Amino acid sequence: MDRYICIHGHFYQPPRENPWLEEVELQDSAHPFHDWNDRISAECYAPNTASRILGADRRIIDLINNYTKISFNFGPTLLSWLQRNDTRTYQAVIEADRISRKRFSGHGSAIAQSYNHIIVPLANSRDKRTQILWGIQDFQHRFGRKPEGMWLAETAVDNETLDIMAEQGIRFTILAPRQARRIRKIDDKKWHDVDGGRIDPRRSYRCTLPSGRSIALFFYDGPIAQDIAFGGILDNGEHFAERLIGTFSDYDESQIVHVATDGETYGHHHPKGDMALAYCLYHIDSTENVSLTVYGEFLDKHPPAYEVEIFENSSWSCIHGVERWRSNCGCNSGMKPGWNQQWRGPLRGALDWLRDSLALLFENQAEQLLKDPWGAREDYIRVILDRSTSSVKSFLADHAIDANPTKEQTQRILKLMEIQRNAMLMYTSCGWFFDEVTGIETVQVMAYAARAIQLAKEVANVSLDDTFQRLLELAPSNIPSYKNAAYAYDHFVKPSVLDLVRVGAHYAVSSVFEEYAEEADIFSYRAKSDLFRKEGIGRLRFAAGRVQVESDITWEQRTITFTVMYFGDHNLAGGVREFIDDQSFETMYQEIRETFLRSDVPGTISLIEKHFGSGSYSLWHLFKDEQRKVLDQILDTTLSDVEVSLRQIENHHYSILDVMRQMNIPLPRVFARIAEMIHDADIQKEVQAEDPDVEQLKRSIEEIHRWSLEPDRQTISFSASKRINSIMAEWRENPSDSKPLLIASELMDALSPLGLSYNFWIAQNIYFTKGRELIETMQKRAEEKDLHAQEWLEAFNTFGYHLNVKVL
Repeated sequence: MDRYICIHGHFYQPPRENPWLEEVELQDSAHPFHDWNDRISAECYAPNTASRILGADRRIIDLINNYTKISFNFGPTLLSWLQRNDTRTYQAVIEADRISRKRFSGHGSAIAQSYNHIIVPLANSRDKRTQILWGIQDFQHRFGRKPEGMWLAETAVDNETLDIMAEQGIRFTILAPRQARRIRKIDDKKWHDVDGGRIDPRRSYRCTLPSGRSIALFFYDGPIAQDIAFGGILDNGEHFAERLIGTFSDYDESQIVHVATDGETYGHHHPKGDMALAYCLYHIDSTENVSLTVYGEFLDKHPPAYEVEIFENSSWSCIHGVERWRSNCGCNSGMKPGWNQQWRGPLRGALDWLRDSLALLFENQAEQLLKDPWGAREDYIRVILDRSTSSVKSFLADHAIDANPTKEQTQRILKLMEIQRNAMLMYTSCGWFFDEVTGIETVQVMAYAARAIQLAKEVANVSLDDTFQRLLELAPSNIPSYKNAAYAYDHFVKPSVLDLVRVGAHYAVSSVFEEYAEEADIFSYRAKSDLFRKEGIGRLRFAAGRVQVESDITWEQRTITFTVMYFGDHNLAGGVREFIDDQSFETMYQEIRETFLRSDVPGTISLIEKHFGSGSYSLWHLFKDEQRKVLDQILDTTLSDVEVSLRQIENHHYSILDVMRQMNIPLPRVFARIAEMIHDADIQKEVQAEDPDVEQLKRSIEEIHRWSLEPDRQTISFSASKRINSIMAEWRENPSDSKPLLIASELMDALSPLGLSYNFWIAQNIYFTKGRELIETMQKRAEEKDLHAQEWLEAFNTFGYHLNVKVL
C-alpha cells in the first residue's frame, strides 16, 4: 500500500488594476507598501520561494522553495502582476514547476486556473469556454507546457464546465468534500449517498459527463483544510505534518491525503505560515513509507477505481451553492448588524444586461472586420499576454477579414476585443464575496463595466450608461448616505474614467515637476513630445507644448496641446485640448507667455481659460501615484521649515525640560511629541544615508531613552529593513568585499536598543546563497593567514548573527 500526501495552495488576488491605466494605483490601506498586491507578495508569495528551515538554535540553516514540493495554482491576473512588479518571485514560481517535474515523475506542481476568477457555473456557455481556454493558454505561455489540472474559482462547478475542461484536455480538478453527491465503484450499479461531505477524500474519483467524456476529481480533506485556514495547525510545522500523516486509513489500497486552502494562508493570513509549511514538507520527506506527490503523478500511478456525481452549482465557500454570488444567501465576511446583501442579485442582473448588450454590439460591429468574431475573442489571450506590435499584427493576420487592415480598422478591432475582455473582468467573483455594494472589490467590477461602456460608445456610438445606472439603482447599499450601487458608480467610478486628452492633462501637469524624456511611458500609454517649452520666474513656472499620446492597448492616438502654470504650493492651473494647427498653438503660446513673464498670475489664468475653456486642469487631475509624488515634493520644503521650527522650540526650552526629566516629572505632551518627531527624523536620516554616522545615530537613540520617548518604530523598522536589504543587494555584486557587511552590522548594533521588528527576507536570502558559495574558500584562506579572509569571516559571521542565519 502506497501512502501519499499532497498540499495544494490556491494563490490569487482580485485584479486591482485601474482599467484605464492597467496598473494598480497607490493604496494607502496597504501602508507602508505601495498596494495590497505588493504587501501580500512580500508577506506570502516571495517568502514561499525561499522559506526558512531553522536549526536547534532557532537560526536559519536552509532555504526551501515550497512551490517545488506542493501543488499550486496562481491566478493568471496575479501572475501578470508578479511578472511586471516582482520579477524574482515570478521567475522562482515558474522555475519551481520545472524543478518539480524531476521530483514527480514528469508531472509539474503547477495547475491552471479559469482566467479571471469568475464563478464559472453562473457564466453563459460562451464565457465558460473562453475562461477555460484563456486559463489554459495563459498557463502554457508561462510554464511552457500543457496543464494537467485546473482550479475553478471558489471550486464552483457544474457539469458543463467540467465537460469543457475535459474537452480541452484537463485531466482533473479539486473540489470540496460537500460537493460530492454520490459514489460507486466503477462498473458497479449501486450508488452510495455521500451528501454532507461524507466522501472519502483519500481516493481519486472519475466523473462521467453527459457528453461521454470524463474527468478525475479530488475532494480535499475538509477538517484539516479548515484547521489550516482558521485553526492553530500552522503554529508548528511538525504538528502540521503529523496531522496529515495520521489521517491515513488502514484499508489495503493506495491513498492520498490532500488538502487545499488559499495560498495566502502561508504567510499573509498566518505570519510565518510559509515556515510551518516548509518544515511540514521537510518532516514528511524525512518520514518512511510516506511520499509527497502532486495530483497528476498520483493519477498516473493510481487511476480512479470509483466514480462520482457532483452537486451542480456548488462551491467551497458557500453552503448554499453559488448563491453568495447572486443572492442574499446569508454568507458574508463578518457583516455589520442590520446589513444584508440584497444588492447581489440586482448587481448581477445589471451586469448580465450589459454583457448581453455588449455581445450584440460586438457581433454587429465585428462581423464587418473579423472572420469569426467569437473565435477571435478566444484567441485574443495571445495579445493580452504579448502586446508587442508583432504580436498584434500576427493576431490581425489570422483573424481580420482584410489581410492588411487600416489604422482605423485595427483600432476598432482592438477596442472590440477590449470590450469583451472587460465584460469578463466585470464578473470577477470578489465583487460579490464581501458585504457592501460600495466596497472596493465591487467598485472594481463596476469600473470594468464603465471601461466596456466607454469603448462601446467609441466603437459604435451606442450609449449604454444611462440604462446601466438605472439598473444599478436597484442594488441597495447598506450605508444610507450611499443609497445604492448607482451612487458608487457615479461617485467612485466615473471620476476615474479617462481618455487620451486626460492622459495628456496628466503629462502636462506632471511636466512642471519632472523632466520627461522625448518619449515617456505613462502606465499603459506612451507620450512623445513634439514640442516643449518651459519658463520660470522665482516660484512661478510655466510650460507649454505639443505631445502625441497613444494607448498601448487600443493603439488609439491623439496629438494634444497643453499649457500649465504653477504658482507655488498646490496652486496650479492648466489647459489641455486636441491639437488644431501650428498657427493656433503659436498664437496661444505667445499670448499666455507674455502675460506670464509680466508675473500677471490672474491674467495668465484668465488666458488659459479663454484658450482651453472646459479643458482646464489642476493638480487633482494627476493620476494617484504622481499626485502623491508631487505633493511630497511640495511638502518637502514645508516639512523642512517645520522641522527647523521644532528644533528651535526644543533648543529654547531644553534646560527646563531637562530639569523636569531629572525630577522624574513627565514632559508636557506637546514637547514629548516635538522631541519624538525630531529624533525620528534624525534616525531616518542616518538609516537612509549612503555613509551613515553611526555615532550620531546612537546619540539620537540615547536621547529617546533618556527622555522616555516613543519613536515611530513601524516606519523606522520599514526603512531599516529596506536599507539593509539594499546594502546586501549591493554586496551580492561583490561578495568578497566585507565593508557592506560591516556597515550593516554597525547599523544593526546602533538600532538594537529600539527593539525593532525587521523584514530581512531579501538580505537573508542573499547572505545565505552567496555565503554558501564563498565561505569554504574564505575559511581555507584564513587558515593560511590571509588577513583579508580573516576580516571577511569576522564581518560575515557577525552580520549572520544579526540576520539569525547560520551558513555552516
